[in-house]
Amino acid sequence: MILESYINGQWVSGDNKNTRNMYDAITGEIIGLTSTEGLDIASALQYGRDHGKALRDMTFQQRGNMIKKLALYLNKRKEQFYEVSYKTGATRVDSWIDIEGGFGNLFANASLRKLFPDQSYAVEGDPIDLSRGGRFMAHHILVPKKGVAVHINAFNFPVWGMLEKCAVNWMAGMPAVVLPAPQTAFLTEVVVREIINSGILPPGALQLLSGLTTSILDTVASQDVVTFTGSAHTGRLLKAHPRLLEESVPFTMEADSLNAAVLGPDAVPGTPEFGIFIKEVRKEMTVKCGQKCTAIRRIIVPENLMEDVQIALGKQLDRTVIGDPKLKEVRMGSLINTDQRDAIKTQVEKISKTADIVYGSFDPVEAMGADGEKGAFMRPILMREDQPFKNTQVHEVEAFGPVSTLMPYNGVEEAITLAQMGKGSLVSSVVTADNAFAKAYTVEAASHHGRILTLNRESAPQSTGHGSPLPLLVHGGPGRAGGGEEMGGLRGIKHYMQRCAVQGSPTSLTEITGIYQPNGAYTEAEKHPFAYHYEDIKPGMSLQTHKRTLTDTDIQNFANLTWDHFYAHTDITSLDGSIFKKRTAHGYFIISAAAGLFVYPNKGPVSANYGLEDIRFLRPLYHNDTIYVRLTCKEKRERDVSGREHPSGIVKWYVEVFDAEPVDYENGKTDEEATALVAVATILTMVEKKQTTFVEMTEEKIKECLSKLTEETTPKWGMMTSQHMIEHLEFSYRVGGNELQDFDIATPEKYIDKVAATLWNYEKMPHDYEMPLMKKGTVEDLRHPDLETAMKKFWEARTVFEDFFKKNPKAQPKSPVFGHLTKYEWYLQERKHLNHHFEQFGLV
Repeated sequence: MILESYINGQWVSGDNKNTRNMYDAITGEIIGLTSTEGLDIASALQYGRDHGKALRDMTFQQRGNMIKKLALYLNKRKEQFYEVSYKTGATRVDSWIDIEGGFGNLFANASLRKLFPDQSYAVEGDPIDLSRGGRFMAHHILVPKKGVAVHINAFNFPVWGMLEKCAVNWMAGMPAVVLPAPQTAFLTEVVVREIINSGILPPGALQLLSGLTTSILDTVASQDVVTFTGSAHTGRLLKAHPRLLEESVPFTMEADSLNAAVLGPDAVPGTPEFGIFIKEVRKEMTVKCGQKCTAIRRIIVPENLMEDVQIALGKQLDRTVIGDPKLKEVRMGSLINTDQRDAIKTQVEKISKTADIVYGSFDPVEAMGADGEKGAFMRPILMREDQPFKNTQVHEVEAFGPVSTLMPYNGVEEAITLAQMGKGSLVSSVVTADNAFAKAYTVEAASHHGRILTLNRESAPQSTGHGSPLPLLVHGGPGRAGGGEEMGGLRGIKHYMQRCAVQGSPTSLTEITGIYQPNGAYTEAEKHPFAYHYEDIKPGMSLQTHKRTLTDTDIQNFANLTWDHFYAHTDITSLDGSIFKKRTAHGYFIISAAAGLFVYPNKGPVSANYGLEDIRFLRPLYHNDTIYVRLTCKEKRERDVSGREHPSGIVKWYVEVFDAEPVDYENGKTDEEATALVAVATILTMVEKKQTTFVEMTEEKIKECLSKLTEETTPKWGMMTSQHMIEHLEFSYRVGGNELQDFDIATPEKYIDKVAATLWNYEKMPHDYEMPLMKKGTVEDLRHPDLETAMKKFWEARTVFEDFFKKNPKAQPKSPVFGHLTKYEWYLQERKHLNHHFEQFGLV
């Protein structure tokens, strides 16, 4: 059977030509074929470009939430991926790195939405004044490229390799075409099929070519981006493709490299660092059967510790059980196929021309629970090169499997030189408790590595390890490692966007960037800006406050209150030779006084002060100076709400403090051209969003809704009748009114806060939810003779509910689902609950 590809919005198979076998790595059996022959590759790329607008038009918040939703969806279905992954020779731990590590990339990149504005493009850096007076300026914006991201992936991480790249290009607003390596394309296909079935991504956001595709680069265009993960040799061939050069297509390569781990001279046997080093090397040799681009290939240790490391590492490798990865006892599975084992043997033979094999061999393996002859099993191989400066094969040849070479050094300079002889790698690690040694190695070796991990007894318990690239860190390396920079948080996202410098007036750039630019025109607010909900606040919305005079008493009282007795505020006899002319107001008093002028005293959508940024004091203010403030919305940022709070966003306010009567002290007189602006700051407020999902359930509104209800009214979902619904609501009121409390809370305690927090959001209750105190799968027995009686009992229960909280405003009756709730939370529960059932019966 030929593995299907997903292009142009449909699943298709290639022709039965130039097929390649896919093997079960454990049994050696053929599990399918790959082929992309006959597929219109050029049309697939164009399909992605044509449909990319849907992604580009989404805001960063929408893209991030989409990716988060996809991660949750896939995580619920992960077990089926594990079952398929065993066929690649991966153990559960190996598969966890690939599968859940890939999901982790989705989650991590989705969280970056909070660092972007709520629009489809980004603004980078600070504004640049190009004129005297700030009326002509520039800023940089980043917009999504209007092409497709072509990802050519390696066989060793069929899930992670796809998702770590796609998460980034999706966040940037760019669709992807994925080319998994044929050896493990069957696992990538299973995941892509679930992604497509989810319907979460817009059409064209993800396409899959299941098989070797030699023509993929023939029709790439200037707006496309190509990434490659694999061997340095293949990467160099692709990088030189004429089409890439003609169209100036960005090409990122992440190639396998000869990564090094260095043991510090202080880390002698018996120290925690020595044990950490041995375990880290053993792990990197055996996880994924050594088939990791970040695996440790060169083990660089002090010459006097060579024997100790060799013996200790051999003992650790002796504990490695090889066999069927499904067995819990097995610690190392197999290579991807027997061809890979043959390739490793060839590479080991090259290195062993000068180096000795001191552990392991290519003899047949006794595999637990599997046939060692049929499966692609091999033992870990440890080599030893005693003359690494003379014999350079160890720095040039990589055996892509459970193979590593031990070599000596004397002094930190030699360790650095040996590490650099690999001509560029993805990662290096240094294990030492001597921070001076760690610094010396890191600073000098950093030029040749994409990442350096320093490990010691303090960091090891929480370290992610030598071989673990992280979504928010750059993954790549110079030289042999390809020169690419995948992932890296914001840095990675920007790779799929076009940076453009925009110039104009502050007012024009405020409109273009969505961020208020200093000296731009203000939009006077019709009411106080703090009285608006998040959705109604716009950049440039502004308020000018009334005035306040700073008195000598104010300054001294502030000093006494804060204990800030800096001489300029308290000792006017010491001002000679300073920049101050008179008793000077504290900078923080100016900001505090400014807040007193602009803060809205009434309860409203602004729920909290979230922080203070970029505060600057431009010149002193003295006693008897008068100030006023200009408060202007600078920008808005979405935020994730967790816990018991309503949905909200962050609004950044640009605060300008002005001297109402600026004085030119050099001339001793008032001067209209003297600087009026004395301080600026950016304050952040948490501003609630509008609640538009639910109708407020006042007594009048409830009566209006129930007036439409009859015994013949049928529900839009569920099995309830009209009377069942009314009796159910009556029961809920009696629980909330503390009449009925003889029950246990059904929600486990560890989840209760999370469940209770859902009362605060603006999402509707699910249609199919079953209340714990109700019968499962059927309706309750009716308690009242008819609907009219049920209505009377409903209103009696609601009156009891309201009276209870009037008399006991601090009480917290329990709910079977949400736990103990305050008076306000019972109000939220009532609103959400009534809306749910009134909508069910078409009453609202």
